[in-house]
Amino acid sequence: MIHSDKYVAIIGDILESKQLKKRKEVQQKLKEKLRSVNEKYADDIAAKFMITLGDEFQGLLYNPAHIFTIINEIEMALSPIELRFGIGIGDITTEINYHQSSEVDGPAYHRARQMITEIEKIKSQYTEREANMMICSGTKNGQTDQLLNSILSVCTVLKSKWTDRQQEIIHTYLSHNENQYEAASILKINQSSVSKALKKADFYSYQAAMDTVNSFLNKERSALND
Repeated sequence: MIHSDKYVAIIGDILESKQLKKRKEVQQKLKEKLRSVNEKYADDIAAKFMITLGDEFQGLLYNPAHIFTIINEIEMALSPIELRFGIGIGDITTEINYHQSSEVDGPAYHRARQMITEIEKIKSQYTEREANMMICSGTKNGQTDQLLNSILSVCTVLKSKWTDRQQEIIHTYLSHNENQYEAASILKINQSSVSKALKKADFYSYQAAMDTVNSFLNKERSALND
């Protein structure tokens, strides 16, 4: 069956993967994490996340509600290795094979691929702007995508300043229902230490910005489907 609803396609890849000293181990870790994501977010997934070309991977969502949670989990699992993500909203014009996302195609994936190319351009231009995640919604108002991508660029900068310890605390906090006491217990530190780390990392500013983008994506997809 060919679907006409608007989907959210995600294409990700590992930066400079050929230079990794333990490339096979990293690929295995990525494969395991994608398997975990497929199980945890099964209700949101139209075509499961899988490695497609070398160190590139992709997946297709019915529902974008947890898109940045998924991306964050993949990033945290592979940290400190850098990843980039292209996100595209749009139609799928082929049959959707849940088990083989590489066989699925359409404007949603084309837009996600376009964003990967755009991230590569930004990196090659050596501009002061940073971005490891970009969105193309396919709307006629290109200024909206520019605004969203500007927010994501700022979020990339915030993340780049997190120390290894801050990343560990943030990951534990997010993995345990955003409960500071649970995170503190897991890490064997005081709740106040978790609170201080989150504030020092400007985590709440980062989270508010990502929530704004996520809220827009959910509304945008609903509008496109009307």
